[in-house]
Amino acid sequence: MITLIRKIFQGDRQQLSPAEADLQKRIAACVLLLEAAHADDDCSPAERARIVATVTARFALSPAYAAELLEVANQERRNGVDLWQFTNTVNQHFSKQEKMALLEDVWGIIFADGHLERHEDHLVHKLANLLRLTHPELIEAKLTVKARG
Repeated sequence: MITLIRKIFQGDRQQLSPAEADLQKRIAACVLLLEAAHADDDCSPAERARIVATVTARFALSPAYAAELLEVANQERRNGVDLWQFTNTVNQHFSKQEKMALLEDVWGIIFADGHLERHEDHLVHKLANLLRLTHPELIEAKLTVKARG
């Protein structure tokens, strides 16, 4: 698995199979979700549960596969130098609508523990910028998530 991950994030992206490219997209999205949960240096049980539910639903995965994917993504998150490599992957492979859905997922994780910390707010603004989304789109995603309750 480690060899595959190295190939995906360090190798020639032109030589990725469709399955490897799909895995790359999923890992990148999961890293951003995990980063949101860890923005305040405390990934609460509510945030962790929200991430698992989000990944399971978003990618139509079994809970076991979602947990494995999140484990790999967490390793990549810890080993990553910055978020650009992950947001760049998202920008290359996600439509505007998919990026908005991902930003809504980020807001959902941030609100899962019941409060918005300033570090979380800063992170989501940074992610929106890196994902080439406007401030009105950021606010639209936030309000959509808040309306869902």
